[in-house]
Amino acid sequence: MLRTRSTRSVADKVGLALAAVPLLWALSIAAPAQTSDKPLRVGILSSGILENRSPLDQAFVEGLRAQGYLEGKNLVIERRYSSSKLKDNASELAGMKLDAILTTCTPSTRIMKEATSTTPIVMVAVSDPVRQGIIDSLAKPGQNVTGTSSQAEDLLAKRLEMLAPLMPRSTTIAVLMNANNPVHTLGWQRMENTAREMKLNVIKVQLARSDDLRAAIESAVRAQAGALFVMPDDPMMFNLRPQIVEIAAKNRLPDFYWAREFVESGGLLSYGESLRTSYRATATYIDKIKKGANPGELPVEQPTRFELVINMKTAKALGLTVPQSMLVRADEVIQ
Repeated sequence: MLRTRSTRSVADKVGLALAAVPLLWALSIAAPAQTSDKPLRVGILSSGILENRSPLDQAFVEGLRAQGYLEGKNLVIERRYSSSKLKDNASELAGMKLDAILTTCTPSTRIMKEATSTTPIVMVAVSDPVRQGIIDSLAKPGQNVTGTSSQAEDLLAKRLEMLAPLMPRSTTIAVLMNANNPVHTLGWQRMENTAREMKLNVIKVQLARSDDLRAAIESAVRAQAGALFVMPDDPMMFNLRPQIVEIAAKNRLPDFYWAREFVESGGLLSYGESLRTSYRATATYIDKIKKGANPGELPVEQPTRFELVINMKTAKALGLTVPQSMLVRADEVIQ
């Protein structure tokens, strides 16, 4: 009986040990799964105003939702929108050890890059980031930056061609620029050359402070400008969207922009990439980074489709006849 008890005891111990194997194996594979289930934590650094940029913020959130990330469930977004606290906000986000940080323009990308060399940065619609020295190349950006670029400079000539038929009173175009934006300095050189070839006159209207907007545009009107062309890739201009549209309408200036949001606010015409599409596209980058990809190895995406948006209500208010050829090719006509 003692031998029998001893045999059963050993068998029981062996059985318990064997039973524990599947449990240990399950625990061993559960640990990594728990790590990957940690919420995605991303930051947004913008020198814009959230109220003005809410359609773009929403597009970003929609892109993340398509990747399986829901705010309040497995997604935390640290939003930092401010033009006056851009550097402070960049430092704060850099100290949070986030999975990635979305930067919404050239200035915010530069400042974020200065604030951290380790946290992945995903930029949106930055104009010519290679020439600006933000990345090494589109195919292999290097360091901790990737995202989407803009072809804003490449479209300047096309935009002038579209604006020219809508200038009944003058061949002089006022070009509204941010005096502190290096992208605008590069773009102005191309604008001058293109305008000369088209026998158009362009006058530079530089804006250093948002408070000077009204006086700057009205000075162009006194200089006999027949249209207003707003230079692209600039957060200050985007923030001033309602005011620019209002002043242009008051002075009966046909106005041309790079983003449809201006036309939705009452501007006449826009031609360029869909910023909302670009914002959605950044979610794919962030998902790949969350899963272990090196941002410096992820190729920067360039826009391949550009949309023409026309506000016919504004055209009628200005007494303009929009060519049928332009209406036919428009992606959207706002009535």
